[in-house]
Amino acid sequence: MTSPEDDRLKSRTARTLKWNVIDRLASQVLYAVTGIVLARLLSTEDFGLVGAVLVFQAFASLLVDSGFSYALIQRKNPTQTDYSTVLWFNMAVAVALYILLWFCAPLIADCFQGDRRLIPLSRVMFISFIINASAIVQTNRLMKRMDVKMVAVSNSLGLVAGAVAGIALAVNGFGAWAIVWQTITLGSVKSIVLWTTQKWLPSARFSWHALRGFLGIGSRMMLTSFLNTLFLNIYSFVIGNRAGLSQLGYYTQSDKWSKMGIMSLSQTLTSSFLPTLSAVQDDYDRFRRACSKMNRFTAYLLFPAMFGLMAMATPIFHLLFQQKWDPSIILFQILLLRGVFTVLTGLYNNFLLSQGHARTIMWMEVLRDSVALIALAACLPFIRLENPEHPVLGLELLLWGQLLAAVISWLFTLIYTSRLTKTTFGSFLSDIAPYFFESAIICLGLWYLSETIHNPLICLLIQIPTALIIYFFVNKAAGSKIQSDVIGYIRGRL
Repeated sequence: MTSPEDDRLKSRTARTLKWNVIDRLASQVLYAVTGIVLARLLSTEDFGLVGAVLVFQAFASLLVDSGFSYALIQRKNPTQTDYSTVLWFNMAVAVALYILLWFCAPLIADCFQGDRRLIPLSRVMFISFIINASAIVQTNRLMKRMDVKMVAVSNSLGLVAGAVAGIALAVNGFGAWAIVWQTITLGSVKSIVLWTTQKWLPSARFSWHALRGFLGIGSRMMLTSFLNTLFLNIYSFVIGNRAGLSQLGYYTQSDKWSKMGIMSLSQTLTSSFLPTLSAVQDDYDRFRRACSKMNRFTAYLLFPAMFGLMAMATPIFHLLFQQKWDPSIILFQILLLRGVFTVLTGLYNNFLLSQGHARTIMWMEVLRDSVALIALAACLPFIRLENPEHPVLGLELLLWGQLLAAVISWLFTLIYTSRLTKTTFGSFLSDIAPYFFESAIICLGLWYLSETIHNPLICLLIQIPTALIIYFFVNKAAGSKIQSDVIGYIRGRL
């Protein structure tokens, strides 16, 4: 029997998860529609230009947050002073970094074969991380209260406005500038919506004492995020620098579309589960039960989603882009496979973070990045390899290195997490194994259909409902408790 407190926490978690799923689905639909239109209108070089700028923006945005958003969520009862201090700190760092990067824009162009178009592009694009910095604390407060409805609304409105701006500029021949102004518009609308709908206002006070209180977890999570960002973006830098902007365009497209599924799932789970885990961090039995259930729920969603997208990659790309981006398909598939381990590692990091083990997370990231750098160094001489059958052969080799690093990181994180929760390594694997094998077998059939049905629309119309129906009935026959909980919650809401 569960206690009333467990039931209340379960209800709050389910409600938070519901709105996070709505947010992610709405965001991905809007983002996908915009991405499809822009992919048809813009060239591979346009995407390469923006991809080059995004390498530097990713690091700047990371420094703006400084890991304090993780620390705020992990803390049980952050105060008004805590929130205000983090907001003022984020804004100050954002402005300082923008000024620095404005002057460094010519150096950025030099990193990518001296393409001077990058100078004005980067100076405008970097405005977005100042805008985004203004929304971090407002978003964080809603997540902490497990009240994320308005986060979903602000994201959707921002994406609609960004889509209108980006598509209008692309149609009128503005090239890469369409993506830049799409990004600026999205962030501006989201921030405006959050500030105008929330009653919270910061205090005119900055506390060094409060800031120091976040440094332990915040600095370690920032370093972890920095290493992770370096791990993800060093490939864009190397590809653009060594192989050219057209090859970077192929990589950017595969990376963008794979992240739509991977990051959406990972962010949804983090924003839904971390507040729950933090709430029960002092109750060992409840914490262990929560970890086990979250592990099974993640596997139930993760494996069919990622394996299914891998199996259906060719008809998806052909339906959306025809043959224009075919070289990106194999890159997309490898990145999705890596994403399986990325999401699982992120889930286990939530278990560790909720208990304050930020140092361990940092060292796991160091391990993964060390393997990634070794693989990168080994593959670097072959980055320009291509032939008519494999025009991105060199890039494929780089991504297999990423996959190896992700597997090693997941394995070591799982070992430490099993020790923390006093749960055997085998128990964690047995929780996820049924969903892995079910998904793998079903997706072999999907792959066969992709190879035999050449009309992409007909292929997808057959594949998607068939896979969903088989997966549902297989889990029903197996007595999946997770599936029963999901169906029960949906029925209750209806």
